[in-house]
Amino acid sequence: MEPVDHGTRERLLDAAGEVFADRGYEQATIRDICRRAGANIAGVSYHFGDKKALYIEVIAYAHRCADEYDPAREAAGTADPAERLRVFVRTFMQRIGHKGRPAWHARLMAREMASPGAALDQVVRSGVRPKFEALQAILRTLNPSLSDREVELCACSIVGQCLIYHHARPVLTRLFPTLKLDAREIERIAEHITRFSLAAVAAAHRRGGARP
Repeated sequence: MEPVDHGTRERLLDAAGEVFADRGYEQATIRDICRRAGANIAGVSYHFGDKKALYIEVIAYAHRCADEYDPAREAAGTADPAERLRVFVRTFMQRIGHKGRPAWHARLMAREMASPGAALDQVVRSGVRPKFEALQAILRTLNPSLSDREVELCACSIVGQCLIYHHARPVLTRLFPTLKLDAREIERIAEHITRFSLAAVAAAHRRGGARP
């Protein structure tokens, strides 16, 4: 059995992310992962247990790499609801543009979205849901007249405006070759999304919102 070695654990996570992203869960093998990580084949069993547990931890690890930018946490420190939304959106966009996320993250998540499993369930439960609930709380404060369904729709619209810069970046850079998600552009995009969303949230219930 290997001694406790956090360096080995990190190498296994990075190597597993690459292999899972390239080949998918079913085709990936422990042997290939350990070879890429330069680790003993018993390392996966020691550090994670089995391939399924490793896969779940790989996806959680990719999200933790961007935890420096937590929209819910950052927004919680602001009293004014409009400013809370602004901080939430700006932090979300900073998270998307964060360079510390593993290069394989987008490829792996695309596979997981196409064929969701236990790993995605865990990510939603521990990472995505708390952020969505924080955003919904901001929206209810901004416009208390919104129904629960209207709040859901507004939250999805706001998140969608942000996520297009992650999921569709290859398309966007072909449509707009000068697009560059540096700090200045992220600030500009975040401010646009915030102003656009504040106007929409204010008007949502007045215009009838979500009709049955």
